[in-house]
Amino acid sequence: MRGWQTVKAGSPTDALELATDLQEPTPREGTVLVEVLAAGMGLPDYFMCHGSYAMTPPLPFTQGQEVVGRVLGWGEGVEGRQVGDRVMAVTSFFTGEGSYAEKALALDDFCLPVPDDMTDAEGAAFLIPMHTAYLGLATRAQLQPGETLLVLGGAGGTGTAAVQIGKALGATVIATVAGADKVGFCKQLGADHVIDRKHDDIAQAVMDLTNGRGANCVYDPVGGPAYTAASKCVAHEGRICLIGFASGQWGPVDPAHMVMQNYSVVGVIPSNYGREYKEEVQEKLLAWWRDGKLSVRVEEMVPFDQLPQALERLGASQVQGKLVLGVHTDATAP
Repeated sequence: MRGWQTVKAGSPTDALELATDLQEPTPREGTVLVEVLAAGMGLPDYFMCHGSYAMTPPLPFTQGQEVVGRVLGWGEGVEGRQVGDRVMAVTSFFTGEGSYAEKALALDDFCLPVPDDMTDAEGAAFLIPMHTAYLGLATRAQLQPGETLLVLGGAGGTGTAAVQIGKALGATVIATVAGADKVGFCKQLGADHVIDRKHDDIAQAVMDLTNGRGANCVYDPVGGPAYTAASKCVAHEGRICLIGFASGQWGPVDPAHMVMQNYSVVGVIPSNYGREYKEEVQEKLLAWWRDGKLSVRVEEMVPFDQLPQALERLGASQVQGKLVLGVHTDATAP
């Protein structure tokens, strides 16, 4: 079996090696073996190369959290699957059996059918960004129609999902980007206002746009200085959703500032939720997708042998939307 392995800690071009004789993963309890068609790419994969992601498995390992593939088999406790079904899923990446290989293990409780009219590339880029954004905004932060949402890193993989879901929930959306070339991209997604942090102060710009009220909700996959700026412009009784640390460090939460300004900080990760919840969310997300309220922005389906270079681009913030790795020759592009 062909697959990429992370063999040491370092930049993707140093850490990754392409192997041609990997052993096929064996399904364990609660997992589904899939033939990989396409694999979504995210910043956690870049950080796993460096060994700085919390769920990085021991070396050597095959990463890749997101997958679209065909069901080949399953382990104990799995019911209702059929060989050949096309599914989108979160993989068992934390055990080193991810989707940057010709076969991978998917988690049965986060393995859902792909609509017939959705391409493999779209499906591979859908599940984690859309579910994380919905969980953060609708479930954890309880975003209400008419509220103002600030999305940090609005042109990134998870940011693009948050901008669109924020609009679908009826919010006024302010997105931040790094560079003028990303401003128009976020406006195409539906953002009402876009702040280029290279030229404008985020906190001041948000306060100006909201007539001094601030943002009711902040979606933060960036961390670092961007979080600090957002904490200066969050509204009374506002909520900050911590998603990730694209900047390389988590947002420096200041409890005293939270108390004095009366806002909440909530963690967001789409795990420890049951299948029923995930299926309900998927049904709502797909309804929005069919209505044109959501779209999956895949910048490129990357050839299989170019994974390290693509992850370097991702880590350097040179991507708008998502990158998807084309694993099978039959994988359908966006």
